[in-house]
Amino acid sequence: MPCWYYDKRELRNTPSALDNIDYETEMRYRKEGARFIMDTAFKMDLGCNTKATGAVYFHRFYMFHSFRQFPRYVTACCCLFLAGKVEETPKKCRDIINTARGLLSDAKFSTFGEDPKEEVMTLERILLQTIKFDLQVEHPYRYLLRYAKCLIGDESKLEKMVQMAWTFVNDSLCTTLSLQWEPEIIAVALLYLAGKLSQFEVVDWVGRTNKHLRWWDMFVEDVTLDLLEDICHQVLDLYSQPVAEAPPDSPPLSPKPPLPAPSSSKTNGQEKEKTETPKVKPPPITTTTATTPTVAPVVPEIPAYSYPPAFPAAASHAGSYLPQYTNPTVAPPHIAAPPPGPPPPHISAAQAVLYPPYVGPPPHYAPVVPPASFYQPAPAAPPHRPFYPPPS
Repeated sequence: MPCWYYDKRELRNTPSALDNIDYETEMRYRKEGARFIMDTAFKMDLGCNTKATGAVYFHRFYMFHSFRQFPRYVTACCCLFLAGKVEETPKKCRDIINTARGLLSDAKFSTFGEDPKEEVMTLERILLQTIKFDLQVEHPYRYLLRYAKCLIGDESKLEKMVQMAWTFVNDSLCTTLSLQWEPEIIAVALLYLAGKLSQFEVVDWVGRTNKHLRWWDMFVEDVTLDLLEDICHQVLDLYSQPVAEAPPDSPPLSPKPPLPAPSSSKTNGQEKEKTETPKVKPPPITTTTATTPTVAPVVPEIPAYSYPPAFPAAASHAGSYLPQYTNPTVAPPHIAAPPPGPPPPHISAAQAVLYPPYVGPPPHYAPVVPPASFYQPAPAAPPHRPFYPPPS
């Protein structure tokens, strides 16, 4: 299985960075794409696992591709479409695109091209090859609940801490934490952060031993406070980022010499800058089925007889074929079976014994039982029983 965890140096050396997109802009694109996935999933009543899986696919995809080559909102719809299949909450591609149309402006939705459905379906094949068909993803939600059940303290404060940690896990999907640490470590760090903010100090827990200095030592070993603090600061940075004034919706232009402008809106899969916003809002994607007259299939007529006659002429010449049927007990295929009862008077019964009486079977073979005669005689009538009156 591929390894999906990277250090911070690798996160700054992504294909987008090599394509002259600075780190802050790339992080903003990742945040906007993941937030768009969660908003679309919320509009379509999808669960937390589906939106988390789609966000993880989104971050993994851009570790191999640039934001300049694949628009983030088209990729986000594709990741959510695939995540719905994996998490057994499938949604139609048409419904996802219609929901995205209501969340995006005209300029942002123009990146979907003339046929949005075809764009998403084509990108799905690229997504599957990029993530190497590694579809199963674990999330911190399951570990968060399991760890919280082991903590001992005030139930109301504990419930408040878990709710806050759950919110932090949702917001962490907008960062690259899923590309840095395992879900167990993320769950521990965000529980630690929620406990600090809610002023809930964990003093005791279920299964505590002398070798456990802190409560998370029972679940994850060798996790230092510096590591937890680093994860907490990455989540808290989401709430302290200043809002930029009118950030560009598409990646900045590359300083490379421009290529000749093609006639189509895309060149080699790269996104083209849109200077003019469409004035007319494109209608939602609907599928129409043309009504065509149905023609009943032609059924060949079945003949009345089950098989054609083998010899259409009279049966007088059938005797010339008798050498092929030397066994008198087997009727030729073109002669019907005789009616039950004794043979007619003009037809003699077949011989019951095929071998002459003076020729016997070899001593080392079992005797041959003669086959039954072709014309079976009628069973003899039982003898008449005289009537004897009962004694008086």
